[in-house]
Amino acid sequence: MKRILMFVTLLALALSYSADVEAQGFLKNLGKKLVEKAKDKVEQKVEEKADKAMDSVLDGVLEGNSEGEVEAEESDEIVTKKSKKSDADEIEIGETDPATATVSDFKRGDVIMFEDDFKGEQLGEFPSKWDLIEGNAEIKTIGGVKAVEITNGGIITPLIIEQGAYLPEEFTIEYEFYYWNQKDDIGLNDIKLVLANTTDRNANPLSPTDHAFSLVHSVCADYQHHYEYNNGSLSEVKSTGFEYKFKQGWHKIAISFNKRALKAYIDGNRVVNLPRVQQPTWFCFQVPYDYENLTFVRNVVLAKGAVELYDRNAQNMSAVEKAIAETGKFVTNNILFETGKATLKPESMEEIQKVAEYMKKNPTARFEVQGHTDNQGSDKINDPLSQERAEAVVKALEGQGVDPFNLRPIGKGSHEPVADNSTEAGRAQNRRVEFIKK
Repeated sequence: MKRILMFVTLLALALSYSADVEAQGFLKNLGKKLVEKAKDKVEQKVEEKADKAMDSVLDGVLEGNSEGEVEAEESDEIVTKKSKKSDADEIEIGETDPATATVSDFKRGDVIMFEDDFKGEQLGEFPSKWDLIEGNAEIKTIGGVKAVEITNGGIITPLIIEQGAYLPEEFTIEYEFYYWNQKDDIGLNDIKLVLANTTDRNANPLSPTDHAFSLVHSVCADYQHHYEYNNGSLSEVKSTGFEYKFKQGWHKIAISFNKRALKAYIDGNRVVNLPRVQQPTWFCFQVPYDYENLTFVRNVVLAKGAVELYDRNAQNMSAVEKAIAETGKFVTNNILFETGKATLKPESMEEIQKVAEYMKKNPTARFEVQGHTDNQGSDKINDPLSQERAEAVVKALEGQGVDPFNLRPIGKGSHEPVADNSTEAGRAQNRRVEFIKK
C-alpha cells in the first residue's frame, strides 16, 4: 500500500514540474483519484483473502477438525478430500428448499419406546440395538458423527425382544439421514422407511401389500421421492410422488400415526397427510442397492403418542374431553410423585387442573381414580403406595373445587401393566393415573 501511494505521489510531482498551472491542477486531481482507486483495490484484495481463509477454517470445523483441515484419518472418517465434496456442501440439519410444504404441527409422542443415537457404538460393528433381516449394516462416522450405514440391499429393524406387533395405535418415529447432493459417480439410491402390516418380523416385507405405509426418499437426487400406503380396503397399494429439494447434509424425517391418520414431515415441513391408513405393526429401514459410504441414518426415536387426530367437531375440546368421549377414560403419565412416596410433585398441578376443569364442567359425572405403579418393589409396598397416590390426586382435585363425592380412589399397584416392566421406557409408561368414568 505504501509503495503504491509513493509511486502515485512521485508521478504527480514529476508531472507538475513540466506543465503549466492549469495542467498542474488537473494532474493533482488525477493523482488523488489514482490514490483512492489504489486504496479500494488493495482493500478488496485483503477482504477476498480474509474471506477465503475464513471459509477454509469453517469447512474444517464442519468436518470435525478444529484446525481447519479437511481430510481426516481414513480409519475414522469417510468424508475426506477424496469424496470430492464441493465448497457449497453443508452438514447441518434443516437446510432445505421444499417444493411441497404446508404446516409444521409435529409433536413427539409422550413415552419413548426405542431410542438410538449410535454414540456409544464401536466403529465397524453392527449396531447393538438393531436386528438384521437382510444385507449388511455397520457403524461408521461421517463428518465426525457416528451413524449406521446400510448397504448391500440391507434391511434393519429395532431389536425388540417381544415377538409380533409392537407399534401402538398412536406413535411417532423420527430419524435423520444424510443427503449427498448428487454425489460424483453415484447413481440413484434410496432409503425406505417401511411400516409393515405383518406379524412376522423375521421376514422381508418385500411386497407392497406387506406395507401399511412406506416412505422412499433419495439420498443423492432431488426427485424420485414417493410414498406408498394401504388404507385397509385397497386391492393394491397406492403410490404418490412428491418433490422436495435438499441441500447436502443431515435432514430429519418424522412420522406421526394416530389410530388411522398418518402424517410425514421433512425438516419440520409436512409433506404427507393421509386420513386413513392401515394400523402398522412394526417398522424397518431398507436400502435397495449396494453402494458404500452413501446411506447413513442416525438419531432414531420411536415414541408412544402422536399428533392429535383432526376432528372438525372436536377442535374446541380439551385433551381430557376427547379422551373420555372416545374411550370413557383419561390416562396420564404427567401426574408425578416423589420416589417411593405419595407426595405430588409441583409440575403435576398443570395436569390436575386440566382434569379439574373437565369435572367442574360435568358436575354429575363420577370417576374412579386409579393409581398404578411399575413392578420395582414388592406388592406389599406398591399396593398401599398406589392407593395413597390415588387419594392424594383426589385431595388435589378437591382443592381445585371438584366435589370429592364423585371421585373414588383405587390403588392398583403393579398388577395391570400396559408396557414391558423390563425397560425404563416401559416402567415409565406403567407409572400412571387413570380417570375412568362410571
